Amino acid sequence: MRFPPRATRIGTTAALLSALVVGGTVTATTADAAVGSICYTALPSQAYDTLDLIASNGPFPYSQDGVVFQNREAVLPSQSTGYYHEYTVITPGSSTRGAKRIVTGKKTDEDYYTSDHYVTFKLINFGC
Repeated sequence: MRFPPRATRIGTTAALLSALVVGGTVTATTADAAVGSICYTALPSQAYDTLDLIASNGPFPYSQDGVVFQNREAVLPSQSTGYYHEYTVITPGSSTRGAKRIVTGKKTDEDYYTSDHYVTFKLINFGC
């Protein structure tokens, strides 16, 4: 199992603190509004298996695992092409890949979990 560094949202935090202190307004980007967080311990057990496979560089159960995630939905923070990669989280009883994925950013900088095929994402918090 790997423990990537905690990802923080300095820009979002600074905007919120500034608004509270000065009395301004806070505007969230689409990505900020759609990305929540989830404790590592709250993930389904299959997500642990996927994270372990990512840490050991496979072998992966599907040929699509490890491909570049394009972020076409623009739910995750905007990054250059090739920044994100996606991996299948096996769904028990499903005859297909299912809807669950882990999407990684720059290999170990951040990991996101989606259970609804890219509609929403949750940044995995390994510290809780």
